[in-house]
Amino acid sequence: MVFSTTPADRLDSFIRLKQVLEIIPVSKATWWNGCKTGRFPKPYKICPRVTAWKMSDIKKCFDEFKQQ
Repeated sequence: MVFSTTPADRLDSFIRLKQVLEIIPVSKATWWNGCKTGRFPKPYKICPRVTAWKMSDIKKCFDEFKQQ
């Protein structure tokens, strides 16, 4: 995925798990385990049934993966 500058992809926006896994291709279990251990960015509870991540945190995580 390319990080564009369209309004939907602004770095201050939130994205859901499905979108996160399109950027960082790992399994759901690996992602959640990484969130618990601090390897991946922490999630934000938007409401009781909605969890999301900041696009800026995901971009930073993606950039770190590219360097490895």
